[in-house]
Amino acid sequence: MKKYGCIGKKLVHSFSKEVHAKLADYAYELIELTEDEIPSFFKEKDFAAINVTIPYKQTVIPYLDVLSPIAQKIGAVNTIVNKDGKLFGYNTDYFGMKALIERLGIEIKGKKVLILGTGGTSKTAYVLAKDLGASQILKVSRETSKGDITYEEAVSEHADADVIINTTPSGMYPDCGSKPIDIAPFSKLSGVVDVVYNPLCTNLVRDAKERGIKAEGGLYMLVMQAVVAAERFLDTEIEKETANRVFEEIYADKEKNDSNI
Repeated sequence: MKKYGCIGKKLVHSFSKEVHAKLADYAYELIELTEDEIPSFFKEKDFAAINVTIPYKQTVIPYLDVLSPIAQKIGAVNTIVNKDGKLFGYNTDYFGMKALIERLGIEIKGKKVLILGTGGTSKTAYVLAKDLGASQILKVSRETSKGDITYEEAVSEHADADVIINTTPSGMYPDCGSKPIDIAPFSKLSGVVDVVYNPLCTNLVRDAKERGIKAEGGLYMLVMQAVVAAERFLDTEIEKETANRVFEEIYADKEKNDSNI
């Protein structure tokens, strides 16, 4: 039996199994792995295709035989397909984030963009923002490192930012009360994208909406990247209507139990 699933360190927050169950007819499992278990997992290659999430989107790259041009450009992989023992790596987060930005109607071209976080998803956000024509892109980190700025510097020197993209897990279940940054000082903000999808509406997104700023959490991104992943898994094409229906069903189901809405 062909195996499909998602690997990560902690997957209690994940909706991926439910999303894939609605997209295609295959068994999809959540597979929690420690760093020490990664080498043997890839040595065995006992899977048809998998998704990859925090914190392994960069860790998996040395085990792959081929990287798609976008995955190579980003330096992070979230989808792997096993083709007769050869492992092909893709980045479908790119397409999911692009779909979310387009859905919100956020203008990136010519804008100053702050990306919160420095992990695999922040690399995706950086490449996407660049491809969409941002005039300036700054990565914001808790620690000072080459090319990044601190959260303090973001507020004191870049309060004129137009768009904020959060790629950190701040605000994610079970730490729902936190938020990565206070957006009050950013008077020019026109858009906030939060990749966190559980809860559906983080404190960051709520703060933005209360200020009349276009903002949304990451569920639409999750579903749309899963659509592209499933297309890679099965070498097929999924209709846009199907993708949107799956999003609406998942959202409605989660909304019932989400106290943050």
